[in-house]
Amino acid sequence: MREQVEPQFDREAAGQVSAILDQGATFEGKLTFEGAVQIGGEFRGEIFTKDTLIVNEGALVFAEIEADTIVISGKVEGNLFARRRVIMHPPAIFKGTVTSPSLRIDEGVVFEGASYMPKK
Repeated sequence: MREQVEPQFDREAAGQVSAILDQGATFEGKLTFEGAVQIGGEFRGEIFTKDTLIVNEGALVFAEIEADTIVISGKVEGNLFARRRVIMHPPAIFKGTVTSPSLRIDEGVVFEGASYMPKK
């Protein structure tokens, strides 16, 4: 019998995590950063980075997000713009618009919205 392991996030996309907004934390405003950042708590506002954003299972994010790579396992509402890719792992719930050259939605993810995949 093969044991199935569900990925918390895409390690290749994440690289070295430079900051964590963990469960129980709430932040409202504009977040700009370098390196990979994990959100496990609640965030409302805008997120801008040239690197990776990881939204962990249990996180609530209501934001306009612009990043290189976005990995979602929690709940996100808003518009995503990813220069490289967006990856959604269950139990992710997404409501909004995704613009990215690469979009991966794993089975079990709830996706309500639209996706645009522009040519490079």
